[in-house]
Amino acid sequence: MGEVRLPADLPLVERRVVRLVVLDADGRVLLFHTRDSTDPSLGTCWELPGGGIESDETRVDAARRELLEETGIATALDQIGPSTWRRDVTYRYRGERRLQHEWVLAIRLPDSRPEIDPSRRDEQEGEDCFGSRWWEVDDVVRSRDRFYPGRLPELLPGFLAGDEIDEPFERWS
Repeated sequence: MGEVRLPADLPLVERRVVRLVVLDADGRVLLFHTRDSTDPSLGTCWELPGGGIESDETRVDAARRELLEETGIATALDQIGPSTWRRDVTYRYRGERRLQHEWVLAIRLPDSRPEIDPSRRDEQEGEDCFGSRWWEVDDVVRSRDRFYPGRLPELLPGFLAGDEIDEPFERWS
């Protein structure tokens, strides 16, 4: 993706991350309503679940662990699709500048709007996530709300159709 120059305004943390397009049995997408509770000036957004890939994990292992931690939903291997959406992004978060190398995977659940259990979230996730919603794909596409990834409304339909996406670098905040 070429050289990326980032401002030296904050300590830099580079991470490998999975993001999850979690679909219920009716094709609705799970999004979390989030904010950086330490910096209200950044506003709120609707965000795909996901998080860091640990050193001993595959992307699929990380996807299953992150979904369980953030929602309480356990998944089988055959519910997880390939990571066909690849992206690099930078943003400010809790006094850091994050540079993330992200892979987006689809997870298809057998139930309609399964209950979200946030009890396994870490402290920061608990402070920053203040809601969730199962969205119709068309509602995401038409929405004027702010999303993470920023191009989610534009890229989601193609991703769900099986497109390979190598997204240009995003400076989110």
